[in-house]
Amino acid sequence: MPSVQEVEDLKVPRPKLWYLSNGAPVYETNMGTQEIVKLELVFFAGRPFERKKLAARATAPLMKEGTKTHSSAEIAETMDFYGATLAMPFGMDTSNVQLYSLTKHFDKVLPLLAGILSVPTFPQKEIDAFIHRNQQRLQVELTKNDVLAYRKFTELLYGKQHPYGYNSYPETYGQIKRADLVAHFEENFTAGNCLVFLSGKINPSIRRQLEEQLGKKMLQGERRSVHLNEPVTGPENGKVSTADKLQKAIRIGRRMFGRKHEDYNGMYVLNTILGGYFGSRLMANIREKKGYTYSIYSSNDSMLFGGYFSVASEVGNEFVEDTIKQVYIEMEKLQTELIGPDELSMVRNYLLGTMLTNLDGPFNIAGVVKTFAKEGMPLSSFEDMVETIKNIKAEELRNLARKYFGKKEMVEVVV
Repeated sequence: MPSVQEVEDLKVPRPKLWYLSNGAPVYETNMGTQEIVKLELVFFAGRPFERKKLAARATAPLMKEGTKTHSSAEIAETMDFYGATLAMPFGMDTSNVQLYSLTKHFDKVLPLLAGILSVPTFPQKEIDAFIHRNQQRLQVELTKNDVLAYRKFTELLYGKQHPYGYNSYPETYGQIKRADLVAHFEENFTAGNCLVFLSGKINPSIRRQLEEQLGKKMLQGERRSVHLNEPVTGPENGKVSTADKLQKAIRIGRRMFGRKHEDYNGMYVLNTILGGYFGSRLMANIREKKGYTYSIYSSNDSMLFGGYFSVASEVGNEFVEDTIKQVYIEMEKLQTELIGPDELSMVRNYLLGTMLTNLDGPFNIAGVVKTFAKEGMPLSSFEDMVETIKNIKAEELRNLARKYFGKKEMVEVVV
């Protein structure tokens, strides 16, 4: 058996930063052995930036359903022919555009992407199909306890009108109009509201193509800034009845903060100990010892304008009360007892190994760069997190648990 090696040096390779002629910053991670390029554009065009509910959710996928020069079928066929992949992942705060391409075919597929980002047509037929598809999907999703629990939980945390708290319904999709998508696109998908991440094997030709296609064709515009009202909800409990008589979904948690907060790194470690990995305390107690569930986990999610902590599980009806009780027992232990050196060492090694994986290859490194760049944070923040993981003391973790794991601040939802 090989000896265990400690992870010593973890630093993000610094990208080369340059700018397109329209002002969009390009973070270039030029490394790797394969002739592959990943281009990702991040637009601040998520929920906080929309003027009508679901405008952000609908605009991103419908952009690639046709431009002034190519139909959606032609775009899909061309991408497929050249072995490229185009995706439009939508997040709570941002809308992203991802293009994977062989280096030798980049000049064939980039013009298609430039068309999508400059002259999408939003065909009414595709909008109708999108609405119908999502209404059908939503009807299925609304039969799932865990989905209903998440929806109720975020609604109680932020309120029904807050970008992070509102829920979609079939009628919400039915109210989407083409004009809403055009307005959202023109206001948010601009060069000034965009960050560009280029990774893989990059040559001067690719940089020239990027300038020729994106630097000259993207819409002009300024960086969007918004002010979100503070949620005015307090700790509440929510119970939702469904047709499922066998088990219930549980959510317990509270509003928290984003990555820039001074306690974020410490909470990253503390959350892992409580329920953030397979060897966590919640798993050891409620899955392994009690046998109440296959899976229970906790997460500390951050957004641009806040964040939240939550514990989630699904258990049999007869185990609901004791599961909730056991969750609070584990939180209380963290508030009263110091974490032992062996457990802390295990979690340190687990988290450092995870971060080592995050730096494996140019695409992963570009992902780390993106995480901090879109938050407006320096890349040294990654190294700060590594230092916290290596050096945080058991006393500091106990203080954080006392600060954030109080039962009175928690929202509970049972579906």
